[in-house]
Formats: sequence, C-alpha cells, structure tokens
Amino acid sequence: MAQNATIYKVELSVSDMDRHYYETHKLTVAKHPSETDERLMLRLIAFALNAHESLEMTKGISTEDEPDIWQKSLSGELDVWVALGLPSEKVMRQSCSKAGKVIVYPYGGRTAEVWWDKIKNSTTRFDNLQVISFSEQDTGALAKLANRSMKLQINVQEGEVMVSLDDAIVYVTPLHWKAAA
Repeated sequence: MAQNATIYKVELSVSDMDRHYYETHKLTVAKHPSETDERLMLRLIAFALNAHESLEMTKGISTEDEPDIWQKSLSGELDVWVALGLPSEKVMRQSCSKAGKVIVYPYGGRTAEVWWDKIKNSTTRFDNLQVISFSEQDTGALAKLANRSMKLQINVQEGEVMVSLDDAIVYVTPLHWKAAA
C-alpha cells in the first residue's frame, strides 16, 4: 500500500532587502513519503529566495516533467523553473529550453560537489541557468526546524539568509556555483 504525502502548513514571511520584496505567503506543502526534512526545508528556502506573487509549489518530487517550484506569466509561459537536487545534464537542458530562468539548488555535501564537478562544463552554454548550493551543515540545521505547522521568517540581506522559527535562528549562506549570464 502506497504511503500518502504528509501535509505541512507554513506561514512564510519573506523580507528580502536585496530584491525589496516583503510579503507573507500561506503555503500548504505536501511532503512526499520519500522526501527528507532537509529537502522540504530547502524547498521553502528556494521559494523565499525567488518569492513572487505568482510563484507556486508544484507536485515536485512525484512528477518528472515539472520543477519543484515555478512561476508562470499571465499568458502561461514558464518564467522561472526552480529544481532541487542533482538533475542530469539532459534535464537541465530541457528545463533551460522551457523557462526563461532556471535555478537549480543542489544539496547533499560532497555528493553535490562531485555532481557539479562532473556536469559544470556542459552547463556553460545555458545563459539562463543558475546553480546555487548550500553547505551540508546549513541544510542539516534547517532540517531540524521542520514541523507540520510552521511560522517561518526568512530575511535576506546582502546574499545572506536568516531563517527563524519560534526561538530558533539558522543562518545559511547560498554558494553561487553558476550565475546566469
């Protein structure tokens, strides 16, 4: 018998001083049975870093042809494609052809570094691709914050990210492995 997704209710308050974006998003997030707390929290960080009134969580891990998060224009075109994990070069190529801007957030420490070393030369032709990683220590600290009902405050200033939940504060530093041209 297949397990059902676990539902998380998240009130995500984003204060992004770098982009001058200040908004609170009420999200209902389905955590797939195979998804870790680390990945769930990284999805929320990725959402906050790209927050926009039309940004949406997708079916994510349970579908192959959709990113984890996307932003569509009013006419239905994909403006932003946000993926987590270690996609193949083929998946990144297809993503870059479908969306105006593609952001990949690899995670997993040394595994992510090995993946990037292997794939980075084949990504130079993708001008609309960004690759932004976080240290294993940062994502591990984020995973400890996960619970079924969260009021997260995420502040972004000068590229640094502060995540607070109740009395806990976690600082994470995005590592820009590839910038869009």
